[in-house]
Amino acid sequence: MKCAPDDLHPFSHADASCVNALSVLRQPVRSAGGAGWFMVREISTHATLDMDHKHKVQLATRIVVQSQNVEGIDPASTVITKMREQGISSLPRNYALVYEFLNTTDADLIREFGALGRRPTQSELDEIGKKYLPHHHGITVVEETRRRVSGEIKGLIRLYRQDQAARRQYSDLLDNTSSRISAKTASGPAGVDALAEVLSSATGDTLEKAKAFVRQMVERAREMAQVRSELEEYKRLATIDTITGLSNRRAFDEQLSAIYKDLSGIPDHALLVADIDHFKEFNDTYGHQVGDRVLSAVAGVMKSALSAEAFVARTGGEEFAIILGGTTLDIATGIADRIRLVIEKTSLKDHSGGLDCGRITITFGLCMASDAAGPEDLYANADMALYAAKNNGRNQIRAFDRTIKMKKMLRFKR
Repeated sequence: MKCAPDDLHPFSHADASCVNALSVLRQPVRSAGGAGWFMVREISTHATLDMDHKHKVQLATRIVVQSQNVEGIDPASTVITKMREQGISSLPRNYALVYEFLNTTDADLIREFGALGRRPTQSELDEIGKKYLPHHHGITVVEETRRRVSGEIKGLIRLYRQDQAARRQYSDLLDNTSSRISAKTASGPAGVDALAEVLSSATGDTLEKAKAFVRQMVERAREMAQVRSELEEYKRLATIDTITGLSNRRAFDEQLSAIYKDLSGIPDHALLVADIDHFKEFNDTYGHQVGDRVLSAVAGVMKSALSAEAFVARTGGEEFAIILGGTTLDIATGIADRIRLVIEKTSLKDHSGGLDCGRITITFGLCMASDAAGPEDLYANADMALYAAKNNGRNQIRAFDRTIKMKKMLRFKR
């Protein structure tokens, strides 16, 4: 593949190796095993305008590593090798940062990471990680919030002490003025006028300080309210699946347990667990980016088919769960079947690249809460129904019954 003149514009002749390496971005690469297509993202050549030659070479080297990865080398091995070369400790957040560096198109991240050199300190790595991968540094959110709350409390204490000092000063002035009047130190009208002027000035100054105190207290209260709002948002995000926008496994576990806290609601609750059929093969064929879009599409179908009262979550890779209240076995089965049919009829096309990914199907397992002793049992029963449906051909719904458990027990005995 030849580069057009525009492609070469940002580079000097000394950067020819960079241009050659960048050319791999302009073509899809087939994995050695033939498992699927990996579309390497394209970096805008304009993003390299402000890079010096050293960072352009680092970028080119990183891209060559990318192209080697898709030729059959395990990406995890590439990341680990890079970490060993630079003397980076094997923490999960460091692995995520190195992986991002090796796969990103962000010129700023490439530059900042490339400038670290050998054996960077953990604080240097975390500084970059917090900037580009904040979701891997959740503990810093708590630390930052604690710091802000501590600062606001110290500010409130300081304001309170300043206000108390001003009040004491004003009280002392009043006592002093009263003593002078009682001692008749004020000689005639001129003395009284002088004392009145002092009192008037002190009173006005005290009132202004009191107003400033109230304003600052209101501002501090707003800051505290903002911190509380942010904490609530962090709490909400901790229960959200980032790919689909649905609730995650943590939120699902809490919701599932809540069913059995109110015994009166157990009979009309149902759990649906779903699995996208042959999703691993789909992912291997079309890549994880397309796979993520498929997960989002399935989530969208589920949300549109369910009422606001229903709870839906992504509980694993291609696994989903729906908790229905105020329902029966027939109603829950009908809801699952509507979702199944819509997904079956949905054509998956990448309109930007013209790629037709065909169609997918989904399989459901269903269990009523009254057929389980508790949340763990409910999930296990629905999961058994799901795998019974899969073993029966997929793209269907199977409700839990005792025969499923008996067949499973018989298999174990064999």
